[in-house]
Amino acid sequence: MHELKRLLAYLGPYRRDMVLGGLLVLVETAFELFIPVLMADIIDVGVAQRDVTFIIHKGVQMAVCALLALVTGLLYARFAARAAYGWGARVRQAQFERVQQYAFSDLDRFETGSLVTRMTTDVTVLQNAVNGGLRPLVRGPVMLVMGIGLSLWMNAGLAVIFLVCTPVLGLILFAVVRKVAPMYSRLQAVVDRLNNVVQEGLAAIRAVKAFVRGEYEEEKFAAVNDELTETSQQTFRIAVLNLPAFQLTMYTATVLILWFGGNMILAGTLQVGDLTGVLSYVLQVMNALMMISNMFLLLTRSLASARRIAQVLDQEITLSSPAGGAVQVPDGSIDFQHVCFKYRADAREYALADVDLHIEAGQTVGILGGTGSAKTTLVQLIPRLYDATQGVVRVGGRDVREYDLAALRDAVGIVLQKNVLFSGTVRDNLKWGNSEATDEELWAACRAAKADEFLARMPKGLDTDLGQGGVNVSGGQKQRLCIARTLLKHPKVLIFDDSTSAVDTATGAAIRTALAAMTGVTKLIIAQRITSVMHTDRIIILEDGRVHAVGTHESLLASDPIYQEIYASQMKGGDEDGGPSAQCEKA
Repeated sequence: MHELKRLLAYLGPYRRDMVLGGLLVLVETAFELFIPVLMADIIDVGVAQRDVTFIIHKGVQMAVCALLALVTGLLYARFAARAAYGWGARVRQAQFERVQQYAFSDLDRFETGSLVTRMTTDVTVLQNAVNGGLRPLVRGPVMLVMGIGLSLWMNAGLAVIFLVCTPVLGLILFAVVRKVAPMYSRLQAVVDRLNNVVQEGLAAIRAVKAFVRGEYEEEKFAAVNDELTETSQQTFRIAVLNLPAFQLTMYTATVLILWFGGNMILAGTLQVGDLTGVLSYVLQVMNALMMISNMFLLLTRSLASARRIAQVLDQEITLSSPAGGAVQVPDGSIDFQHVCFKYRADAREYALADVDLHIEAGQTVGILGGTGSAKTTLVQLIPRLYDATQGVVRVGGRDVREYDLAALRDAVGIVLQKNVLFSGTVRDNLKWGNSEATDEELWAACRAAKADEFLARMPKGLDTDLGQGGVNVSGGQKQRLCIARTLLKHPKVLIFDDSTSAVDTATGAAIRTALAAMTGVTKLIIAQRITSVMHTDRIIILEDGRVHAVGTHESLLASDPIYQEIYASQMKGGDEDGGPSAQCEKA
């Protein structure tokens, strides 16, 4: 319940709509509760005395009450919808903004499909709880209390039946809610798994077709889909038990009132109009109890969703800018001082262990190593995508934890292993590097990344639509566009994490030549091909998360056995085109 109360704080300007909606429900309920009193007067006075004028007068009052109840009900629907969907939009926005603040380590705690579910399905559950639950939340208790009160005023003897039936219904509701509450959490978890399977299958649809694994993916989807079906059936099979139980109790109460009321009429101690009025209140009170029951079921499910949303909002941000953090990075010098790192605090081994390096500003440094040697992990510590577990990482002579995060990451351009382009045009994607870049600057970056070669052949040039995730360009073209986008940042440190693996040797050499002409920029190049790093100022070789050797191409070739093996396998061992070897696979 605490999580739901906290989320209600996001109502903001829609709080007024929710309050007005609740007040309108009160007014609507009052009008409806007054109608049975008027109906009793019509029967006991108008019909008994054959007073047509009285009947018409009371009938007009009933029509006015019904009309006013209709108008207030329609107004409630308007305000409730505004409150529900406005609130949902603000909660979704809050979640999305929170996720944008996550470090990589924070993102590791949630599966992508789960985050999607929490921002869509779980928020929809909360919206439905407000849109469909505000009315019974206000109307149910009011009708219950006033209905019982008015029925006691009409005939206390018959109203005793309410006092017997109400606890019975309460016990039924308690049993249903207690049973179904944990099942809603399991249901949402299965929805997470379904979303993960769908997302993974659609994102990798080309690989699925290439490996003819369509049937396997269909079976995997069918398994989780069946699990969702079974879980939903089990959950709602119990949730709907309240309806027949309530109807049984309601009809039993009606029969008992008719039986005892009929005997009282025959005995002359009760008028027909009073019995009719009490029966009307029976229906209204039972309807109120039914609404309260549905409200509790909605509330139970919304609490499960609220807890899941609160987990996203309450996730502690492990990386944040310090108060008064430095906003200027003096130069591109990089220092690792006895750096150790592991992804989880409870991990048995360090991914990086006792890394001690100094890279001068403006140097070009190559990084080689086998699979799992932590090459990518090493460079991700520089822009604080992760924080070192032990030791200090410095950029420009200052601890990276002393910088404002935005300023540090603006000064460090990184082309990640997995190239990512977004829906839109080439121009839209390039301007991620510099939103104010002119066409001349965009083309200059494309020329440096050798992306101008294929863009010039496209009819719309920079305005070519890339499609979702850049599906309209090849892997090599995508890599070159990502490099151009990073160059537009004009950073002090450039990191290329295996960023030319999909381009041919000649294009890769042309890109390296263009990068070499950039002075005053520190360049770190993680590569699979030895030809990509052999002309750098220094080469760092990592092995099992430790620095194995540092030197130039000539010194390492003369003295280091691992480098000699890489050189032999690529330059002499049949991989003369510079392709990846077993020693230099993608980390």
